[in-house]
Amino acid sequence: MRGPFGKRDVPLLANFPMARRMSFMRLLLITCLAATAIHAGELQLTLPPFLYAIPDVEMSIYYDNIVLTEKPERYRFEFRCPLGTAEARRWSVKPTDQDVGDHAVEVTVKDQAGQTLDSGRLTLHISPRRAGEGKMLRLLIVGDSLTHASLYPNEIVKMLARSGNPTFALIGTHQPAAALGDVRHEGYGGWRWADFLTKFDPKSAGITAGPLARKSTSPFIFPDGAQKPVFDLPRYFLENSSKQSPDVVTFLLGINDCFAANPDSPDAKITEVLSNAEKLIAEFRKSTPKALLAIGLTTPPNARQAAFKANYKDAYSRWGWKRIQHRLVQRMLEQFSGRETDNIHLVPTELNLDPIDGYPANNGVHPNPLGYAQIGHSFYAWMKSRW
Repeated sequence: MRGPFGKRDVPLLANFPMARRMSFMRLLLITCLAATAIHAGELQLTLPPFLYAIPDVEMSIYYDNIVLTEKPERYRFEFRCPLGTAEARRWSVKPTDQDVGDHAVEVTVKDQAGQTLDSGRLTLHISPRRAGEGKMLRLLIVGDSLTHASLYPNEIVKMLARSGNPTFALIGTHQPAAALGDVRHEGYGGWRWADFLTKFDPKSAGITAGPLARKSTSPFIFPDGAQKPVFDLPRYFLENSSKQSPDVVTFLLGINDCFAANPDSPDAKITEVLSNAEKLIAEFRKSTPKALLAIGLTTPPNARQAAFKANYKDAYSRWGWKRIQHRLVQRMLEQFSGRETDNIHLVPTELNLDPIDGYPANNGVHPNPLGYAQIGHSFYAWMKSRW
């Protein structure tokens, strides 16, 4: 049987011979351990299971985004991979057509004396540049202010418009001024996972004006005859995509959910947030069982404390949010890794975002055009891997 992207569905494990089942289970265990790569060490090196890439598009792992430290420059980061180059602040690769396939990437973090402090590994998956050509892709993008800015959705569409890609259509009710052409999505400044499940105001009429414009009612919630809120994805798709369900739904959320958590003990808040994420994802799985649900790992902060000072005065610090965000990524990896058979996927949007050049000097969590493009490339490269 073939799934929505033409790939063969995974056969039942019970159909394998016993030896092959044991081999598969060992591989699954190794994959699960590598997926989190969370160690007891102080640096807490944290790697997702995969980094996705395509020919002629640069993809990077920024050192500051994979360890928990205020001073990544104090450490040595060594990469073992047949591809890519280690630089001062990142490891970077720009594949060619000859590089298509899977490549192991081993990461070792050492102190200045050369002593190994932590290590982990992931797989670099490079998809053919023409993967998905001739297919149809219906895409729904869900998120907060990073999505509302529309720059990474614009970049996804720009990449999909290149030759060798599927025919595509975007689903969404929100088209901010920055959205180019037919780019549309469901991204709203200040929103959390829970807001898409519960936000409802029967007196509201659409989106308020201003740079942080937001709806006061979830696009997925409709009033019933008594003006009571009903979460109704089938109605949403009926009214906004001619009854056609999406092939892919991407989610990029978590900043507003966890920003004010206690950096010293964020787990209680993160547990609550992941519970809301599971509820929203369950609704999509129920209404769109064939859709691939892609969860972007919450993006890292601007490396400059001055950017947080400009935004939040002394209310929030860069190091405080970094500690929360790093733990959130760890918990997301624990929660969602290994669930591809349920059409739940992780996208390593936290790896390929430059925490210095990808941000303006005066904003702690909102990238500049370069940073938004890097987020778009991460989602696009993951989509190409599905064909």
